Amino acid sequence: MNKTVIYKSIELVILFVFIPLMLLLNPFPWINLILILSACIYCVYILLKKESNKFSSFFKIGNSGYLKTILLRFIAAAVISTIIMYLFNRKALFSIVMERPFLWLMISVFYSFFSVLPQEILFRTYFFTRYESFFPSNKIYIILFNAALFSIAHIFFRNIYVLLLTFIGGILFALSYIKTRSLLLVSIEHAIYGFWLFTLGVGEMLAFPV
Repeated sequence: MNKTVIYKSIELVILFVFIPLMLLLNPFPWINLILILSACIYCVYILLKKESNKFSSFFKIGNSGYLKTILLRFIAAAVISTIIMYLFNRKALFSIVMERPFLWLMISVFYSFFSVLPQEILFRTYFFTRYESFFPSNKIYIILFNAALFSIAHIFFRNIYVLLLTFIGGILFALSYIKTRSLLLVSIEHAIYGFWLFTLGVGEMLAFPV
């Protein structure tokens, strides 16, 4: 095993296992914020300086034809999730939109830029740029591994439903990234799902202010 592989392996453990565990165990929010910001700055630096990514590449659309697939599966997910909420928690369904529309709008905008984008830089652009070579034979393995790490990153919610949702979301976002290689497109997809869950009425489970 050469030094580059060893370094990347240690880096992977620190970024995708150690830091999430620190977020779970550390009682000081400001330290957690420093950890997250430091990880994002480090990843952007490596992408631009070491991996020869150009800043403009963060905003390319990639395979625009895949937009139809993204839209169709979101519609299916939206219909299914609405039915489930109607059956099991009808009182909360769309309550945030009807009762606090300004908060709904502000949080949705904030979430897209300050939560989704850093997550997708780290978990999709950085992860696949740095570690895809670890999985040369079959894309399904890297998709599942990426989804598992994405789920682990949300362990600080201490909620099994959040872990399940983020694992499923991680599969969808990883698949979209592999198909398009577009940070912009997968960030939009991620934001749409988060925005929808907030709109649906499960924002409290995901730590949205409600």
